[in-house]
Amino acid sequence: MSPLEPPRARRVAIVGGTRIPFARSDGPYATAANQEMLTAALNGLVERYGLQAPGAVGEFVAGAVLKHSRDFNLARETVLGSALDARTPAYDVQQACGTGLQAVIAAANKIALGQTESAVAGGADTASDAPLGVNDRLRRILLEARRAKSTGARVKALSRIRPGHLVPDIPRNAEPRTGLSMGEHAAITARAWGVSRQAQDELAATSHQRLAAAYERGFFQDLVVPFRGLARDQNLRPGSTPEKLAALKPVFGTDGPEPTMTAGNSTPLTDGAATVLLASEEWAETRGLAPLAYLTAYETAAVDFPHGDVAGGEDGLLMAPAYAVPRMLERAGLGIEDFDLVEIHEAFASQVLATLAAWEKRGLAPVDRARLNVAGSSLATGHPFAATGARIVATLAKLLAERDGPGRGLISVCAAGGQGVTAVLERA
Repeated sequence: MSPLEPPRARRVAIVGGTRIPFARSDGPYATAANQEMLTAALNGLVERYGLQAPGAVGEFVAGAVLKHSRDFNLARETVLGSALDARTPAYDVQQACGTGLQAVIAAANKIALGQTESAVAGGADTASDAPLGVNDRLRRILLEARRAKSTGARVKALSRIRPGHLVPDIPRNAEPRTGLSMGEHAAITARAWGVSRQAQDELAATSHQRLAAAYERGFFQDLVVPFRGLARDQNLRPGSTPEKLAALKPVFGTDGPEPTMTAGNSTPLTDGAATVLLASEEWAETRGLAPLAYLTAYETAAVDFPHGDVAGGEDGLLMAPAYAVPRMLERAGLGIEDFDLVEIHEAFASQVLATLAAWEKRGLAPVDRARLNVAGSSLATGHPFAATGARIVATLAKLLAERDGPGRGLISVCAAGGQGVTAVLERA
């Protein structure tokens, strides 16, 4: 190959994944930091695939959405506290709820280009241990005191501190551009697309029932490692039915007519972590590891949601996958009918249903519901923001590996800021 010729992209194998059970916030993981959870997930992966040897993994890529200042180097500190070789390079990524999938894509790109033979990608998030910031008015006074050139000037600055300045800044579940929470944005989108309460409750109940069935048949035995007394996702409600969910009161969009979104058809605040092992085919073959599937395409998109919602909701906060998926499929020469399995992150049931409707409006075939989130998804597992993408990749790869013959799976993840991250997994 000439030095001027670009390298040929190699196939990127999904070898496996490991996560800890997801827990509702302020529950079993209330005192577990991002690093502790991510380390537990990573150690589970290291043990399962024998990654303890020096240089076994080329790189570790991970991130978190809710981060303390101490988490500035989260991925690297996780490596140093894990059973992985301490000389493994690591770096952080962050793209809101798309972080886990974006970490997978970042790792895959280096493998595809031959820059590394293997990598681990993942993410962690804790809503329980959310960072509390110093009140901004107090912060300004403290900075002024630090810059003071004399003791008198320092005392003068500090004397302006008042009781109200001691109230901490708590992370808000609101978009900076609109001041609306993700749920309120989703409620606008639900109204714009005419998504019914019954359809949302049916989708939510199905998610719980399918996750429960997957646990019962042992599907997660090699994907989930126990942590802090949990062996299953704490949010799982096996007995969920549309009738039971119909009894819940709406919590989003209550300022509008006939609100439809409840705590039952929306994901709860969640703590957890997940990891995925990716590699070249040669690396996997040398170690006797059979790839579960291959990452063959990916696409990101963003929408102008501050104006999109105002214009009617079709370009709502969580609707970027409505553009990313058709674009990705056109580039790959595929249609929805070419997919055996479809995994849509269930931030809200209404968002999943609106996305399905948007795909059809943009010319894609309807998704067969029997192929959608067949092992349950975020409404049942919960949604630790940065961990969800890695959870979905590992789950879908194993689902494809279980099939008798070739298969293809689609991943769609919406994210805060009006973004979407999507991907295709295939098994030859």
